Amino acid sequence: MKRSRSIVLTTLIAGSGVSLSACDGDVGGKPVDALSYRTVAECRQAGTIPAAQCDTAFAQAQKANDQNAPRFGDRASCEAQFGEAQCQLRNNGSFFTPLLTGFIVGQMLNGGGGYRGAPMYRDRNGNYFGGAGGMLSRNYTTGRTQIGSDAFNPAARSAPARVQSRSSVISRGGFGGGFGGRGFGG
Repeated sequence: MKRSRSIVLTTLIAGSGVSLSACDGDVGGKPVDALSYRTVAECRQAGTIPAAQCDTAFAQAQKANDQNAPRFGDRASCEAQFGEAQCQLRNNGSFFTPLLTGFIVGQMLNGGGGYRGAPMYRDRNGNYFGGAGGMLSRNYTTGRTQIGSDAFNPAARSAPARVQSRSSVISRGGFGGGFGGRGFGG
């Protein structure tokens, strides 16, 4: 009895180590705790961070969205990833981007204090992604939402080098590509 418990526990620990390392590459940088909100009002009502920080984080998310949202050459390519009526024409009609569906708030990295905002997008499958393409994930052990640190790093969020086509979206498996599992849904 004692031996079988240790085997099960060892197997669980080994399995969780594999999933953590697998997640690390998928989220776009080191996983960091984050908060996600659909609106500034929702952020303020939660009371987790000061109301002024909600406003600042949302403004940062909007700015990053304007500069670095995923770009698609046509509406069909964008909607294939983000769903019908979830894309908008941008830059005088030269490309389409998904609608901003909320924002992510995380502590500034490297002990900088304060909070930083990043855009959040929802794909047609209900998964949520940050501005650098990493999927928001829910750590069900701690109950926290996590995203890759690249979502808050302006250098990592450079504008896409090229406009995505339908074939590039399909071959990659969507925005960010290759994500296993389900994202944070709310």
